[in-house]
Amino acid sequence: MAKPSIPKGTRDFSPAEVAKRNYIFSIIKANFEKFGFQPIETPTFENSETLMGKYGEEGDRLIFKILNSGDYLSKAKDTFLANKDSVKLTSQISEKALRYDLTVPFARYVVQHQNEIEFPFKRYQIQPVWRADRPQKGRFREFYQCDADVVGSTSLWQEVELVQLYDSVFSSLGLKGVTIKINNRKILSGIAEVIGASDKLIDFTVALDKLDKIGEDGVKKEMLEKGISEAALEKVQPLFNFTGTISEKIEKLSALLSSSAEGMKGVEELQFICDNITSLGLEKSELDLDVTLARGLNYYTGAIFEVAAPKTVAMGSIGGGGRYDDLTGIFGLKNMSGVGISFGLDRIYLVLEELNLFPETVTSTSKALFLNFGQEEALYAMQAIMQLRKAGIKVEMYPDNAKIGKQFQHADKRGIPFAIIVGGDEIANNQYALKDLASGEQKKVSLDELKELLK
Repeated sequence: MAKPSIPKGTRDFSPAEVAKRNYIFSIIKANFEKFGFQPIETPTFENSETLMGKYGEEGDRLIFKILNSGDYLSKAKDTFLANKDSVKLTSQISEKALRYDLTVPFARYVVQHQNEIEFPFKRYQIQPVWRADRPQKGRFREFYQCDADVVGSTSLWQEVELVQLYDSVFSSLGLKGVTIKINNRKILSGIAEVIGASDKLIDFTVALDKLDKIGEDGVKKEMLEKGISEAALEKVQPLFNFTGTISEKIEKLSALLSSSAEGMKGVEELQFICDNITSLGLEKSELDLDVTLARGLNYYTGAIFEVAAPKTVAMGSIGGGGRYDDLTGIFGLKNMSGVGISFGLDRIYLVLEELNLFPETVTSTSKALFLNFGQEEALYAMQAIMQLRKAGIKVEMYPDNAKIGKQFQHADKRGIPFAIIVGGDEIANNQYALKDLASGEQKKVSLDELKELLK
């Protein structure tokens, strides 16, 4: 029989790992609610038509398709089968797909429930998503996203608050040196217009978004392959060495985009967001204007964000998001602007682990293990266990009347700090022998004393 395994890009999680993940979840959730966001959940899978065409050509390829139930080939056209036309064949044999992110399902939710929602609507969602990507460090095929979005308002104060939300979460996690990068898709549209490549905007932004992965030469090569001219690349050259403070960068952009109304609108929006964040201040994060930031998702129309981990850690982005003015429009609801951000839980986990930022208490197990000496002793122990648990103290009893050495060894392997010994003498005197497994010290106490010591 073959050794059991799991698909590449997925993981099992041990109790300690789950405890650490839950610690991150709890901090993100607490901050979401502190900022006024409300929770929703959407199905694991959506109708294919809900997802396809919303993430660009590259995104569509990474969506996991679900085969129709039953004889899924019965409705497939013979010509598609004979020609091995996978694109047309897929639409006939698969009507559903696993969600690629939480934003598009959220847009569908807003349209479907628009008569029940009070706008502006601030929602958060913490659920897994799936992408048929090539697995590598920090990149998985199944992973959690933690999203916060506001729909029904065009106010740029929402962008300011979302930057503050990023900073609040990372401050709560004790993570210093995080860089929140910001740009605006209107600026990218303006640049494409200025260099004469407006008809290649998607190709331009998709290639530019890969700068940190394939470098300047790789980006230029891809742009040329997509039909963007050499002359256009010469005009865009300043972007690859765009340095200075945020104010200096905005000044340079204003000069570069002076002939583009769309581009100047983007500059104006960036100025508002950056000026107000500078006035309000951030606790542990830094804000940086990155003109090469494109975020290769087609639905962004305004401000875009990407969060870089501290430079001491070799990790990709740990968060991202942006403004989308027409996302719900593709589902029939016009004039519903939204803006949102996402936290990459799995990458944040790896960063905290590498920097040793998880508190020791996160993975703490039961506070004490009651040893099992037999039926009468176990019943006496269980009566105490009930009272301790009611007091909020994590305790348990070894289930079998096994050798005492084995029970002590179990406590040691589990990292349980105390053992509680209950024998005939303890029962007769209504007491408990509490043993500190680190020091070896042992003393007899009452139940009330036991509660206080274990607290």
